[in-house]
This record gives sequence, C-alpha cells and structure tokens, in this order.
Amino acid sequence: MNILITGAWQEAEKSINTIENMRHKVLFLQYEKDELPCDYEWVEGVICNGLFLHHSIEKFINLKYIQLTSAGYDRVPMEYVEQHNIRIYNARGVYSIPMAEFAIGGVLQLYKHMDRFAENQKDALWNKERNLLELFGRTVCIVGCGNVGTECAKRFKAFGCNVVGVDIVTREDENYSRIELIDNIDEVLVCSDIVVLTLPLTERTFHIMNKDRFEKMKKESVLVNIARGAVVDSTALIEALDNKKLGGAVLDVFEEEPLGNENRLWLMENVIVTPHNSFVGDGNRERLSKVIIDNLKI
Repeated sequence: MNILITGAWQEAEKSINTIENMRHKVLFLQYEKDELPCDYEWVEGVICNGLFLHHSIEKFINLKYIQLTSAGYDRVPMEYVEQHNIRIYNARGVYSIPMAEFAIGGVLQLYKHMDRFAENQKDALWNKERNLLELFGRTVCIVGCGNVGTECAKRFKAFGCNVVGVDIVTREDENYSRIELIDNIDEVLVCSDIVVLTLPLTERTFHIMNKDRFEKMKKESVLVNIARGAVVDSTALIEALDNKKLGGAVLDVFEEEPLGNENRLWLMENVIVTPHNSFVGDGNRERLSKVIIDNLKI
C-alpha cells in the first residue's frame, strides 16, 4: 500500500523502516496544509490528523485506509468515508490515561482549594482552609463511556465515588455502578456531584449541556469538559456559573479555540481553564506508535 504519513505523527520517522518492511511504500509530509509530495492518485493510505481540512478527500481517488492520530473523527468527512468503504482507525486508547488523570486532578484542585494555597504561598501566608471537600462518597456522572470515560471511571471509583455512566448503549462494566442510556441523562444529572464529559461531538451531542440541563444539576456540582467544546453551550455555562447554579468547572476545550482573552471564563471563581491540553502525557508517543503499527497489520 502507498502510504502518506504526515507530521501529525511525531514519531513517524522512527517507524518508517518498520512500515516499509511490512511491504508498504511511504512518503512523508511534515505540514498537512502544504502541497503533497506526490500525486493524489498515488495515495492509498494516510496517517494524519487534519489532512482533509486542507486537501479535499475527493482528490484521493485510490484512498482505502485512514489512520488518525486523534481520538475524534470530527476532522474527517465521515459520510464520504462510509460511502466509499474506506477503512478508518482513530488513536483509540492513546490519550485516555492522561485525560483521565487530568479530569480527576482538576476536580481535586477545586475540592482542595489548591489555587488559594498557591496564592498564599506566594505571599508566605499561613492561612488554613476550613471548607475542603472529599471525593469519597460523591456521585460522578461520566457522559460517554468509551476509553477516556472508562479510564476516568476507574480513577473516580478508586477514590470511593459512585460512578454512573451515560452512553448510547448500556453494558455491564465493573468500573460503573450502572450505565444509563443517554436518553436518561437528566435523571442522572439531578443526583450527580461531578459530571465529566468525554463523549464525541455529533449533531446529537451538540450543546447537550445547555441551560435546561444546568438547571437540573446540583448547585454545588462540578462540570468537567475534556470532550469537545461544542458539547457545552458556553453562554449557558457562563450564566449558570454567574448565578451560582454550579459549584465550579474544569474546562480544557471550548467552542472557539484559542479562548479569547476577553472571555469571562478566564477570571471566574472556581473555574479552571486550560488550553486543550488534557491529552498530553509522556506515554502518548509510545502508545500511538503501537496503535498505528498494530492497525497496519490488520
């Protein structure tokens, strides 16, 4: 197979010989927006991230294989892929561990008032905090029970939380006390102390967290979004935080990125803002390379 590999796979050059020894021909394109080093017709497989944002997929008339370096499929014209029976793989499981660690770390930062301790340390102030919270016994709702959601579930369960999943299908899973259908999300939100969003962005999940759902949540509850920005109605979220209808939020993704420096979320109390960074971990490169090589063997 003729494979075009882009710089989205940072460890690609270390694995090109391995791929060529699997009887594939390889060309490399560092920047996906640049001109291809070959004719579009030459390409039968791609290893990329946002290649089709810059190069129309229709030009790749012999394309039969796509390997993404991302977990999400939102940068790929999936309708075209399905219509043309193109095999597609994502970076399944690659980023789940750092994202789960990030989610639980963010909640702990809010629960333990670590921002206040950090400020006190700068000023050498010995001020005790008397209102710290515990994770133990809290109900955690994981919306999206795939790899990322389940890694989150494992960690919250280890802290003694009651973990309830919400997904498009139900199943038995030891990491959850139960998994409810997404149609029942409102019933789970009502009793949840922490809501973690790990679901994909689709037409159905766009603004799934909106004004009505924030109204249903506990006033002291914490929202964690490590999914996609547009699964949350950001205007409704700011309003809910303003009106103290939520206890806080851990936000790594936003409807518009980068988040504008005038956005009020930057300065809101009990809100943690990070620049779409939750997926970063020192084990990612090794995991991604293994996923890519393993999928080429299928």
